[in-house]
Amino acid sequence: MAKTERVELTALCLVHSEDAYLLQDRVKEDWRGYTLPGGHVEAGESIVEAIVREMKEETGLTILNPRLCGVKQFPIDGGRYLVFLFSADRYEGELASSAEGEMHWVKKEDLGNVNLVKDFYELLQVMQDEDLSEFQYVPEEDHWKIVLR
Repeated sequence: MAKTERVELTALCLVHSEDAYLLQDRVKEDWRGYTLPGGHVEAGESIVEAIVREMKEETGLTILNPRLCGVKQFPIDGGRYLVFLFSADRYEGELASSAEGEMHWVKKEDLGNVNLVKDFYELLQVMQDEDLSEFQYVPEEDHWKIVLR
């Protein structure tokens, strides 16, 4: 068995206040709905540099001291897709949207009133539960099974 594989690196960030989350109403068809902003890690870029850059591009905000709080992964052709999950409660700048989608502060109590991406609650659980660090999609016969560890 090969010890290396093709890996696609990305990162997401949960920017939050005491009562709200900063969510993107994502317009791309592959993961449409309210979700966390983020994007791909560029060649030669550190993971932290990538999430700071992506957040600036997609939200207009410069996040301060992002904290790594988990990893999401799923198989892709010839390898795997890795998503580094960050959390931040400090930031600077003015909120702005991007071509990726409109940015909205959504109160925690109002999450059920917006069109969240399908796996949002599992993603949030991994990011907030100190006993969890991994969100994995495992292929089953006719569907994807979500495994949280």
